[in-house]
Amino acid sequence: MTLINLAYLVAAIFFILGLKGLSSPRSAPRGNMLGAVGMLIAIIATLVNKEVLSFGWIIAGMVVGSAIGAYIARKVQMTQMPEMVALLNGFGGAASLLVALSQFILTPNVYHTTSWLVALTLSALIGAVTLTGSLVAWAKLQGYAEKALKIPNQNLLRMVLGLGALVLAVLFVWQGGGLILFLLMVASLALGILLVVAIGGADMPVVIALLNSYSGLAAAATGFVLMNNGLIICGSLVGASGIILSKIMCKAMNRSLGSVLFGGAMVSDEQMASIPGKEFYEGKVKSCGAEEVAMMLENAQKVVIAPGYGLAVAQAQHVTQELANTLAKRGVDVKFAIHPVAGRMPGHMNVLLAEAEVPYDKLIEMDNINPEFSQTDVTIVLGANDVTNPAARDDSASPIYGMPILEVDKSRTVIVIKRSLSPGFAGIPNQLFINDNSMMLFGDAKAVLQDLVRAVNEL
Repeated sequence: MTLINLAYLVAAIFFILGLKGLSSPRSAPRGNMLGAVGMLIAIIATLVNKEVLSFGWIIAGMVVGSAIGAYIARKVQMTQMPEMVALLNGFGGAASLLVALSQFILTPNVYHTTSWLVALTLSALIGAVTLTGSLVAWAKLQGYAEKALKIPNQNLLRMVLGLGALVLAVLFVWQGGGLILFLLMVASLALGILLVVAIGGADMPVVIALLNSYSGLAAAATGFVLMNNGLIICGSLVGASGIILSKIMCKAMNRSLGSVLFGGAMVSDEQMASIPGKEFYEGKVKSCGAEEVAMMLENAQKVVIAPGYGLAVAQAQHVTQELANTLAKRGVDVKFAIHPVAGRMPGHMNVLLAEAEVPYDKLIEMDNINPEFSQTDVTIVLGANDVTNPAARDDSASPIYGMPILEVDKSRTVIVIKRSLSPGFAGIPNQLFINDNSMMLFGDAKAVLQDLVRAVNEL
């Protein structure tokens, strides 16, 4: 038993080192590998520690699961990583829920101590909320229900379900019973749906981080059910890191965690009614072509590229790097400005640009790149919207006022590449689009950048 606990300790060290590695794009691959090695050690220790009646089902599960995982890893585009992360969070919650149910069924009542029942209750409750909440988040990320869905008396319904789940949890710990556990599971599944369905697409980065934390907490509770130290440690690390990441995302959006969970959309109906429509842009937008932008880039010494979700939708990360390389060969200093919540999940832009082999030292975080915009000749905004809106800094009446932004408007010239003038997830117009130093280059980001690369090469 001592050797088994030692193995779990070694696995925990690998997990901690892995998390530390994930704090930087440069060290993220190494951190991911360290985490995987730690998980392998934990799995081996678990299989050696427990008496396994038959390895047949375990081997079959590993083979099937590995095959599915390998297939998904090869087929899923990097642009679909947020959806995949949402599903993986849901699978983690489902695993905790199923383990809790199976342990209750298979374990004789004589072993149902109070502490064990508390752990099982938490495993089932948090696992169920994570499962359905993650599935709703996946549906939103897929575009099936991006906006916050308003349900009559939704706050009251969530309160009733939450209190109902709490009462059922206490009853289950007090007197047990399969029916109570079943009702608790149903209430928790419904609660997971109601908690996420009312949240708008703009808040999905926070929701994904929070659901990741939930899956970790459910796993930690399951570790107490199974009396497995490795699972307790692993789940606790995931839960804690998810909560920390959620707070970081909230800070980057100038939102409180409570307002995300219970406030619904970023912009209220009352605020939306006062927001100007198409007239905001009429006669004020200056458009341009690829050849015109190419001439600006030819004379530029410093260029910053600010990617957003439009880059991901167009799958333009490779041609973006091609443009950066083309400019760099001409002696232009090119950097990438990374906003913490650009895209659909934490680190979305880092992942996409890493796939295109953009050097890590060219990915500059918001706080570090903002002071450089005033010395930047040309900033190219690729499909980013709310995270570049000067209203967040200058307009105290704006719904996004106070949200940290990429201060691209301070550049000498700003080129915004977008399909149209449609608003971002916050649903408000962007002052950047009509600034004197801004020009719009309309079209699909990938196609536009390909034209821009050709135009630069022809100069």
